[in-house]
Amino acid sequence: MIHITLPDGSQRDYPGPVTVAEVAASIGTGLAKAALAGKIGEKVVDTSYLIAQDSPLSIITAKDAEGLEVIRHSTAHLLAYAVKELFPEAQVTIGPVIEHGFFYDFSYKRPFTPEDLAAIEKRMGELAAKDEPVVRRVLPRDEAVAYFKGLGEHYKAEIIASIPSNEDVSLYREGGFEDLCRGPHVPSTGKLKFFKLMKVAGAYWRGDHRNEMLQRIYGTAWATKDELQQYLTLLEEAEKRDHRKLGRELDLFHIDEHSPGTVFWHPKGWTVWQEVEQYMRRVYRDNGYQEVKGPQILDKGLWEKTGHWDKYRENMFTTESEKRDYALKPMNCPGHIIIFNQGIKSYRDLPLRFGEFGQCHRNEPTGGLHGIMRVRAFTQDDGHIFCTEEQIQEEVVAFTTLLQKVYKDFGFTDIIYKLSTRPEQRIGSEESWDRAENALAEGLRASGCAFEYLPGEGAFYGPKIEYTLKDALGRPWQCGTIQVDPNMPERLGAEYVGEDGARHRPIMLHRAIVGSLERFIGILIEQHAGALPAWLAPVQVAVLNITDAQSDYCREIAEKLEKALPQHPLRVALDLRNEKITYKIREHSMQKLPFILVAGDKERAAGAVAVRARGNKDLGVMPVDAFIELITQAIASKT
Repeated sequence: MIHITLPDGSQRDYPGPVTVAEVAASIGTGLAKAALAGKIGEKVVDTSYLIAQDSPLSIITAKDAEGLEVIRHSTAHLLAYAVKELFPEAQVTIGPVIEHGFFYDFSYKRPFTPEDLAAIEKRMGELAAKDEPVVRRVLPRDEAVAYFKGLGEHYKAEIIASIPSNEDVSLYREGGFEDLCRGPHVPSTGKLKFFKLMKVAGAYWRGDHRNEMLQRIYGTAWATKDELQQYLTLLEEAEKRDHRKLGRELDLFHIDEHSPGTVFWHPKGWTVWQEVEQYMRRVYRDNGYQEVKGPQILDKGLWEKTGHWDKYRENMFTTESEKRDYALKPMNCPGHIIIFNQGIKSYRDLPLRFGEFGQCHRNEPTGGLHGIMRVRAFTQDDGHIFCTEEQIQEEVVAFTTLLQKVYKDFGFTDIIYKLSTRPEQRIGSEESWDRAENALAEGLRASGCAFEYLPGEGAFYGPKIEYTLKDALGRPWQCGTIQVDPNMPERLGAEYVGEDGARHRPIMLHRAIVGSLERFIGILIEQHAGALPAWLAPVQVAVLNITDAQSDYCREIAEKLEKALPQHPLRVALDLRNEKITYKIREHSMQKLPFILVAGDKERAAGAVAVRARGNKDLGVMPVDAFIELITQAIASKT
């Protein structure tokens, strides 16, 4: 007798071994039709899986997260099936699940076209409609290698050949297509209904640039039609907000082939940059940080001491002078320790907080570059706190509170907190790891932050907290971090004199709030769809005349606005062109300005302006001083 325990605690008994599908059918026909897989303990299995001993069992449907993953995994195989039917000479390689969907890499004699993609998607729909069973079988490794070689699938044969020879491998067949896979998969192709192919991109075989460039087809798959449509709508909105597109339209920046992976900032874009940098500079100043500046080029020997040369060499830009090797810094940490090491430090000096807008260079692969979000030259709002072990928790509380305020000022209120703990390969005693992890956790708790653990995701020398913000489309962006590091101070000989008169190693806390300023500005552009709040907007207000008769009056208004806030002059555009006022309003509206002021004869006579706010909002006619009060409040409130 086999006893199956269901999630509600009820138990069902069967006279002998039973499949997941049979258990679902015994519960009800509705569940039997909806079943995609089963979950025994923590293991997700096919509905054809035979349960031969007493087990807990959950029936997985499309409503479950595991069910959606099974759908996406199976749809990747359906994609490969359709490609092989339409392009028999194509070779299949790998096709994993990714966030929101899947991809599959193919080797083919020519690039796939948009027309090919449409044909493949259509064929996938036809194959799904056949509702062909998906059947699993197991072969010895060598037999599987021979099988795929016989099919001419050399990539699959290579993958299988890398598996230990004493292991069996599982294959899944649907109709005329069979693929290597651990599974699980849906019981039949008819379960795959709501999918769409998105794009084709290049990808090196096994991720190695020395290997053949394959073609990667991306797709998305969902449990319901509504979920698929919502996702496609989200992508459409994301495309409208794409910082690369808006960067061109709003004349903020561009990327040029003369310096790939770096940013050419235009006057408007550099204005935004300066607003972000100066804001963060005030954050440094007001929260006990001393701003420092380290050199761009540092001797190879320093990077050998820190360990970067061995582990990070291929991502570093190097140069040579007078038979001496140097590297452009990929991070600012070593420079801050060198500054710390100048002069004797006492326990009374701790915590000592250094901040730097340090430009870093990393030799990212061309395929990984993405607008200003992923570049080779970037500037960090980098900070390092030198403290004692006992001071870590207090610093975490202060940093978390500060980070929350900064994110709120930039328009982000939804923050995810994650604590990465000790990895398998690590240095330091278990007691020191206990203390460090506990200090970070208690710091988050004291800040009122619910958080999740990421076991084993810490660095080899210490745990860290990751702060991930969510934007207006619900997309996560990991920007902030605070990380415990006793290792680098040890390697570079950092010391302070303790209360006992002896020499001690400080703990170094790596911390960043916005991270890369380039990336963060890209996130801001997409968060606000280019309509940056008044305090950040490169042009805050435009003054427009209706006819030449108001030109002098508009000049007076513009001058008054520019002088209204001496500590932070308003950024004003004066438009006196001989164009129709509707044309000028539309043009400035397209630039997403917070405010547009229009002056005709009536406004000039009254010493007033007609005010239009972004979004085509007519705020009516008001005295210039009243508008100054309005925009001052908007800037101060950061709305």
